[in-house]
Amino acid sequence: MTEDRSVLTRPAPEPDGQLRYGPGPDQVADHWRGRPESPLIVVVHGGFWRPAFDRRHTRPMAAALARTGVNVLSIEYRRVPGEPRLAIADVAAALRDLPVKLAGQFDGRVVLTGHSAGGHLALLAAATAPPPGLTATVALAPVADLALAARLGLGDGAARAFLGDVPPGGLDPARLPSPARPVVLVHGDADEVVPVELSRAYRDVHPGARLTVVRGAGHFALIDPDSTAWPAVSSTLLAPATQAEPWRE
Repeated sequence: MTEDRSVLTRPAPEPDGQLRYGPGPDQVADHWRGRPESPLIVVVHGGFWRPAFDRRHTRPMAAALARTGVNVLSIEYRRVPGEPRLAIADVAAALRDLPVKLAGQFDGRVVLTGHSAGGHLALLAAATAPPPGLTATVALAPVADLALAARLGLGDGAARAFLGDVPPGGLDPARLPSPARPVVLVHGDADEVVPVELSRAYRDVHPGARLTVVRGAGHFALIDPDSTAWPAVSSTLLAPATQAEPWRE
């Protein structure tokens, strides 16, 4: 199977606005406004933590979610090979600050999602720096086991390039305590970029996590609203928001 990458360059509606969570050029998030009685879905993009890939390729996904009436934030973060703590600190800061800035514009419930390397960052944040109001984390084709990704050499050695000389221990979701709020993993069984075995490895360590395997889905299908996998993804993202009490500042 050849991975369909068309979503990475597909035109999509511009966001309604942008929010900043720091002074740097990458410390910004796209914002799609939804109904005030709806939750906030925070998207962390993938791209193997490399500077060549930014949040723009998640705009088709974000716009599709926003059309359902939910509020959507797609966050950017610093992507510097060998400096993993920059990306991790940025995601933590965005999750800490931006839901507070939007207080009153959504109902207090936050669903955190990330794709591929963004799934790694989302799972890590859920375990170490969850945002206020977090109801669930939905990781899409995540690099959920950093050590396994490094051993397999995924993405032409992306995990090793991301880590540089930094030990992976405290940065690996598969080797940290389970997040306090529910975790759902969604992975295609035809994924040639990040094999489903990485999600299974995470679930083995965190048996409370739920794993949904989408038959026939490749890596990028999970962020493509035109794919046959999208109904499974969107229903998973929207369902957890109804399963917890909202957060109030």
